[in-house]
Amino acid sequence: MLSLVIPTYGREQVLVDTIAALEPQRRALASPSELLVVDQTPRHQPAVQAALEAWQRAGRLRWLRLNRPHLTRAMNTGLLQARGDTVLFLDDDIVPSPGLLQAHLQAHRRHLQAWAVVGQVLQPGQQPQPLPPRASRGELWRDLDFPFHSSLGAWIENAMAGNLSLKRDRALAIGGFDERFPPPVAARFETEFAKRLIAAGGRIRFEPQASLNHLAASAGGTRSRGSHLTSAAGHHGVGDCYYALRCGRGLPRAWYLLRRPLREVRTRFHLRHPWWIPVKLLGELRALVSALSLSRRPPLLLPPPPEPAP
Repeated sequence: MLSLVIPTYGREQVLVDTIAALEPQRRALASPSELLVVDQTPRHQPAVQAALEAWQRAGRLRWLRLNRPHLTRAMNTGLLQARGDTVLFLDDDIVPSPGLLQAHLQAHRRHLQAWAVVGQVLQPGQQPQPLPPRASRGELWRDLDFPFHSSLGAWIENAMAGNLSLKRDRALAIGGFDERFPPPVAARFETEFAKRLIAAGGRIRFEPQASLNHLAASAGGTRSRGSHLTSAAGHHGVGDCYYALRCGRGLPRAWYLLRRPLREVRTRFHLRHPWWIPVKLLGELRALVSALSLSRRPPLLLPPPPEPAP
């Protein structure tokens, strides 16, 4: 059984369109499927509310409500509530390719050693290109810049949660997603999950046939939409720093953290607007302080599933 999980926050008609676009593919599957909408939206527009209620009454989806937006918590909720052996996480603002669901299932059947399959994600304006993984500069950087619009299959050590299918039992065994990654941005939480999965003995397959177009809708979304270029807040960078503190060691970790503020202000925007550089550096300092505080506590993971009765 395939469980589709869509975490959502603040989306309206685009969420309805996404669900409707997935329906024909679900009906075409030879095996059963279910759709879980993990909704963190306080109140929907009347037409959207009515559509979700009607689908729930008809048994076409399970509508799970959370009190406040928290991306990794929403994904863990979907993982726990899913009934399928394979769980496919999708963004709430996508246009799926006609064979998206089948391609994920086929990839798991073809690559039995894969604990996770990441599909192709085409951002606005992107087209598929035959791009191989770039050479690694060290474990923290490995596949950090992987081109997810590539048309070439590959074994990778990174993920994108908007088109990610997992073997449910394996994902639960490693604790799911770390809920220490703070909202609203939670940057790099997929990468930390990928590194933990690899460390546990799993593998991640990139499957370009499992393709979707990400609309990057301007309104709503479980991530912050504020500009990171002009913000003195730390929430844009805390996830990246927390990732380095969790997954890195020694000099590579220190270099990663020291290099980040310089990378963030070496932009065309800051070259043209240098008065924003001190503001941005203040935000980077706040991000590091917050990440250090978070890393002093253990990861906030799901408890291991109970052992089966003898």
